[in-house]
Amino acid sequence: MVNTNPNHRHTYDAQGKMLCCSLEEKIYSRAGAAGLLNKGNVSAKGVESGACHECCDDEEHEHHSGMGQYVPAAVSLFMLLVGLAADYYFKPAFFIGYVRLAWYAIAYLPVGLPVVKEACEALCNREFFTEFTLMLLASMGAFAIGEYPEGVAVMLFYAVGELFQGAAVSHAKGNIKALLDVRPDTAAVLKNGKVYAMKPEEVLIGEIVQVKAGEKAPLDGEILNTESAFNTAALTGESRPRTIRVGEQVLAGMINLNNVVEMRVTRMYADSSLARILEMVQNATARKARTELLIRRFAKVYTPAVFFLALALTFVPWFFVTDYNFSEWLYRALIFLVISCPCALVVSIPLGYFGGIGAASKNGILFKGSNFLDLITKVNTVVMDKTGTLTKGVFRVRKIYPKDIDVNMFINNLAALERRSTHPIAKAIAEYVAENEAYKATDVQEISGYGLRGTVNGDEVLAGNTKLLKKHAIAYPVTIDAIVESIVVVAINRQYAGYVLIADEIKDDARQAIEEMRQNGITQTVMLSGDKSSITHKVARKLGIDNAFGNLLPEDKVRKVEELKRDASRIVAFVGDGINDAPVLALSDVGIAMGAMGSDAAIETADVVIQTDQLTKIATAIKIGKATKCIVIQNIALAFTIKAAVLLLGAAGIATMWEAVFADVGVALLAILNAIRIQKQNHT
Repeated sequence: MVNTNPNHRHTYDAQGKMLCCSLEEKIYSRAGAAGLLNKGNVSAKGVESGACHECCDDEEHEHHSGMGQYVPAAVSLFMLLVGLAADYYFKPAFFIGYVRLAWYAIAYLPVGLPVVKEACEALCNREFFTEFTLMLLASMGAFAIGEYPEGVAVMLFYAVGELFQGAAVSHAKGNIKALLDVRPDTAAVLKNGKVYAMKPEEVLIGEIVQVKAGEKAPLDGEILNTESAFNTAALTGESRPRTIRVGEQVLAGMINLNNVVEMRVTRMYADSSLARILEMVQNATARKARTELLIRRFAKVYTPAVFFLALALTFVPWFFVTDYNFSEWLYRALIFLVISCPCALVVSIPLGYFGGIGAASKNGILFKGSNFLDLITKVNTVVMDKTGTLTKGVFRVRKIYPKDIDVNMFINNLAALERRSTHPIAKAIAEYVAENEAYKATDVQEISGYGLRGTVNGDEVLAGNTKLLKKHAIAYPVTIDAIVESIVVVAINRQYAGYVLIADEIKDDARQAIEEMRQNGITQTVMLSGDKSSITHKVARKLGIDNAFGNLLPEDKVRKVEELKRDASRIVAFVGDGINDAPVLALSDVGIAMGAMGSDAAIETADVVIQTDQLTKIATAIKIGKATKCIVIQNIALAFTIKAAVLLLGAAGIATMWEAVFADVGVALLAILNAIRIQKQNHT
C-alpha cells in the first residue's frame, strides 16, 4: 500500500473539490491508489497530493505523501537483515527461543499491520478470499512452523511491491495531474469599475472577467477589449501560442501571455471545456476493457480455488505419503499461497490501461474508457466528415453573384439571416459584411442538411444549398449545379436572387493522416459530406480517400454507416466535429470527435476526443491502443508462465519461500515496470 492507511478514501467532484472521506465499500486489488483508479471517482490531483482538509488529521496526512510511507518498510528491512546476520553469521547465544521470535515479530509489525487491517476489513465486508488474507495466512503460517525470516520477508517484499506500484501509478497519473493543475483558483470579476475575486463556480453567464498576462482564463468567454496570445497546451496539446482576437472565444485553462484582456463569460464553469475534459479524464477508468473485466472475474474464482488447493496440498498427502510430515507439507502449501497470489495480474493490467490513457492525454487524445483503447486497435474502416474534419472549416467569401438585385441589399439580406446560425459558412458570410441595423432577421429556422429560412424586413429569405431551393420548388440556373466550389444559394420571396462563392481549405496534415491510418491497419477510408458531390469527390481524390459521398443529410450519413456495419468484419470509427455528426458518432463502433472546441453534442457523444484539429492524432491513438494491448498481453503471459513454473516447483518441495516471494512480488514488479513503459514511448 502506498499509504499506511490505504482504506482512507476521498471523493472529489468535477471541479476537484473534496466531497467526502470514507472507507471503500469493497476491497479492490492490491492498492489503495490502483483501487481508486479503478473506481474512477477520484481526481488524480486528490490522490496524488493526498489533499486532506477537515476530514483528515495531521497524522493521516503525513501518511498520504512524502518519505514517511517508506519508513515502515525500511524499519522491517533493517530488522530482518540484523536477524539474518544473527541467525547465520554472528550467532549470539541469546538469539534463540522467545527472543528470536520477539525480534522477528517486531520486524513483522510495521509492514504486517496494514495488511492485517485490510484482511480484517475484507472479512467484515464478507470478502473472504483476497490477496490480503492469502498473504496473512502465508506469513502467519511461516511463523507457526518456525520460519520467522520467511514470514517477515513475505510481508516486507509485499510492502515494497506496493511502494513500487504507488510510484508507477503516480507516474502514470502525471499527465492527467498536469491537466488538473490548470484549473484556475479564482476569477477577477469586474463590477461597477471594481475587481472582485470570486470562485469560478460562482461566476454567472454574462459577467465580465479580467485576465492579466500570465494568468489562466477561469471560464469560457468572449474577448471584449483587445487581442492577446494564449497558451492553449492544457486543452489542445499544442505548444505554439494562439492569437485570439476581439469577439473570439477563450476557453477556461488557456494562459494569457500578453495583454490584459476582458472577457464576457459565455458558460458556467461546470459546462466549460476544461470542466468537460477533466470529467472525461477522471471517469475514463470507470469504463473497463474486456481484458480487464475478464481478469477481475478470473481473480474472483482463482483466489478461492488457490486457497482450497493449498488446503488439499497440506492434508491430502497424509493419505498417500508414508513418511508424512505436517510441517513440511504446510510449508509447501504456504509457498503455494504466496506464489499464486494474483497481484501481478490484478494490478498491472489496470495500470497498463491507465498508462495508455495517460499517454494518450499527453498527446492531446482523451479516451473515455479503457474499453475504447482496446476497441480502437480493431478498427479497420474510418469514416470522416469533410467540413471541419478534413478541411479547416474556416470559410471565406470569395465572390458574390447577385441576380436582378443590388449587391449590398443581397449580401445584407443574406448576412442578417446567417448571423442567426453557428455553421462555419454562416460565420464566414456574417464576418464578410458589417452588421447593418437596417436589416433584421426574424423567425429564423435552421433546416438541417438544407440551410436557413427566415424573414428579413418582411421578405422571406432562403439561404443554403440547391436542395433547399428544390425543396421549395424554386427555379434556379442549371449551371449552378456544375460549380465545384462551395456556394450558398439565395432566394427572396420565392425568387432566385443569386449565390455566394465560399472557399474552404484542406487541412495541412490531412493527406499524411490518411497515409498513417493505412500504415496502422486501416483498410478502408470513407468521406461523408453534406456538401456537393463534386466538391466531396475532388477533396477525396486529393487526399487518396477510398470512397466519398456528398449531398448527404444527417440521416443519410447514418444510413451510410449502417450499410458499412452490416459487414460483420468491419469495425467502424467515425470522425466528426459538428452537432449533425452526433448521431453517426453514437452509431459507430468508435466515435472520434475533433477538437476541444468542437460542438458539445459531438464531444458528449464521442468515445475518443482529439483535443487538437490534427488528423494525424487518429493514427497516434491507434498506436497507443496497440502498445497498451501489447503490454497487457505481455504481463498476462509473464505472470502465468513464471507462476506456473514456480508453483510446480513449490508443490514438489524444490522451491522455497524466497522463490515464492519472487514469483509473487518479483513478477508484480516486472509487470508494473513493463506497464509504465508506455509512458516513455514516443507514439507520434
